[in-house]
Amino acid sequence: MIKVIIVDDEPLAQDVLETYVEKFPELSLVRKCNNALEANEVLKSQDIDLMFLDIQMPQLTGIDFLKTLSRPPLVIFTTAYPNYALEGFELNALDYLLKPISLERFIKAVNKAVEQVKLQRNEPGATGSAAAEAEQHPDYIFVKADKKLVKVNYHDIIYIEGLKDYVIIRMENQRVITLQTMKSLEDKLPSNRFKRIHRSYIINIDKINAIVGNMVEVIEKTQPKHLPIGKNYRDELNDMIEKNKL
Repeated sequence: MIKVIIVDDEPLAQDVLETYVEKFPELSLVRKCNNALEANEVLKSQDIDLMFLDIQMPQLTGIDFLKTLSRPPLVIFTTAYPNYALEGFELNALDYLLKPISLERFIKAVNKAVEQVKLQRNEPGATGSAAAEAEQHPDYIFVKADKKLVKVNYHDIIYIEGLKDYVIIRMENQRVITLQTMKSLEDKLPSNRFKRIHRSYIINIDKINAIVGNMVEVIEKTQPKHLPIGKNYRDELNDMIEKNKL
């Protein structure tokens, strides 16, 4: 069973979502909350799997509330304002539903949530929309840069460099600078393709040209580039090398 809360200051919006939730036997509505503070109390006392979260609410917006949560449940934003979609994307929201919400659009969002919960719980049968989508689109990521979302193909990335609050994605013929932490980007990248080798560097495993002492050699703009291997990351890198060494 997937435990759900609805967070919205409009009673009519709550009722619509509740009616939709009741159509799914795998969903269990735990609470309807009028604001973020009520929702916060529920999240402290119960393990919630999915939160339908309005954005424009008094006292604290849904976006600001989500930013306060260290371990949020899956979130589907519900709002009448399409201009918040970019921020929702950056906060890893599962989906973004525009009011008035149609049942068809709600079903699509919930199907993604159900599959994601199955994947998190390692339950059998997680082969629906979320898993299929991951299989169909494994080769790129979107990052915010220059006030737009830039598509970056994994195979184009040579390495990623952290610089304070910014991250520089280095590619053969360009670079993309985005405002986020190395950890947040590392969590989004597939671990079988990218390896953290230093607090300031993530490398594309396919782009490793050689290991030279405590340095990883890649080719950038036809020239060798040597990146340091941090002592906290050396063992994992060595394990990877040993598994693939002839």
